[in-house]
Amino acid sequence: MFPRLLSELASGVPGVLFCYRVSADGTFHYYPFISSRVREVFGLDPRKLQTDASAVFDIIHPDDRAGIVPSISVSAATLEPWQYQARLRLKDGTYHWFEAHSMPRREADGSTLWYGQFTDIQTHKELEADLRQREAESAYQLQFHKLLASLSSDFINAPIGDFDQEIDRFLARIGEFFDVDRVYVYRFAEELTRMTNTHEWCRPGVPALKDSQQNVDITGFRWWQEQSRNLLQQNRVLFIEDVSKLPDSAGPERALLEEQGVAAMFCIPVVTRGLVDGFFGMDSLKVRRWRRDLSDLLILVANLLAQALERFRLEQELLNQSIRDPLTGIHNRRYLEPRIAEMLARYQRSGEGFALAMLDIDHFKQVNDTHGHQAGDQVLRAFAQLLQNQCRASDVAARYGGEEFILALADVTPERATWALERVIDEVRELALSFHGKVIPVTASAGLVHVSDLENPSPTPDELITEADRRLYRAKRSGRNCLVDASGASPL
Repeated sequence: MFPRLLSELASGVPGVLFCYRVSADGTFHYYPFISSRVREVFGLDPRKLQTDASAVFDIIHPDDRAGIVPSISVSAATLEPWQYQARLRLKDGTYHWFEAHSMPRREADGSTLWYGQFTDIQTHKELEADLRQREAESAYQLQFHKLLASLSSDFINAPIGDFDQEIDRFLARIGEFFDVDRVYVYRFAEELTRMTNTHEWCRPGVPALKDSQQNVDITGFRWWQEQSRNLLQQNRVLFIEDVSKLPDSAGPERALLEEQGVAAMFCIPVVTRGLVDGFFGMDSLKVRRWRRDLSDLLILVANLLAQALERFRLEQELLNQSIRDPLTGIHNRRYLEPRIAEMLARYQRSGEGFALAMLDIDHFKQVNDTHGHQAGDQVLRAFAQLLQNQCRASDVAARYGGEEFILALADVTPERATWALERVIDEVRELALSFHGKVIPVTASAGLVHVSDLENPSPTPDELITEADRRLYRAKRSGRNCLVDASGASPL
């Protein structure tokens, strides 16, 4: 009567009720009673479990088995309640989380008997996991927005001269946040036919690609060009999770990426002034499943980068306006004087010589009086362009004021400087200028000083300019169309 009543009671209780016994010596265990729901839930025969409990242990998920026997032993020794959570295999082969609760009792023969219940806690575990995921996602989003705010502040406060370094730091922090192998910025040129890697960050040990990715012709990468256009039109991120699975139409792109060791990547267009200026991307050297829900975050990153690039462009434009002569386009005195100071510092530090020439367009007032100021402007522009063409990367040509110009020649001997200026004077004379059909003859005079000409071993920029101006005055007094250096006038 009692077992039947217990079975009827158990059938109305959620979960599986049980009595579990372990012998005094721990050599065998069984269920004197286990509710019939064990068959419905786990597909186990309750009668067989009355002689051997091993079948229940066999349905425990392999990852959850290690702790169960020790926990039973502790409960048997202390007679403390036994509680354990594990995934158990259901009748259909899937696993659900269950929690076992039971109270132990020592029997007269020394065995231990537990009365308890298996309760399905799968829904609870799923809610727990969902909550953890939501909390982790909230923390991730918060961390990302803090990073974005920090990067934005860094860009705003960065001096214009530190812009490239700030971009490099930006890429490093983004790469570490997203845990990728390489982060980069490419800029397009010539209507998406060429691209250049302007900035790059690589995880330690990952080879850099920047040097090999300069002015790359991408006319053969038709799939990539089409994707670039689509990215802008649809304002989306291009995710590639496995480069080896790119379509046949992307054959050249796949070959290049595999040669670079790229297994997965994504990129976002960088848009400034409504045009695709380039793209920002990340590489993984292993096949990787990208989180597509990151698209909005990545677009925010690309927009921040675009704003920084546009700010840099505007600041460069303002800087150029402040250091360039608006009429001729070459540098002005504001730019020239610090460059002369730098040349002086190199001379004093390492003995690297340099020269300074002051040039003046001969009879310039007559040009204005005879042909008009527009003609005079044309002469100034042509003369400035000629000087600029004579400059090496380390030299500086600048309009000093009116029709006076200065040419600073870096790392040059006195003899070489004289030769260079004589050539300039020759080429000025050969300028073929005309205005409204009338020929405008142009000649120039120059005063040249080499830093070694001065007795003062530590001259100032003003002292050099003053000496060049004196020699220019002597050139004009000598009949113009000539050069005066340390040796005197050189008629041409």
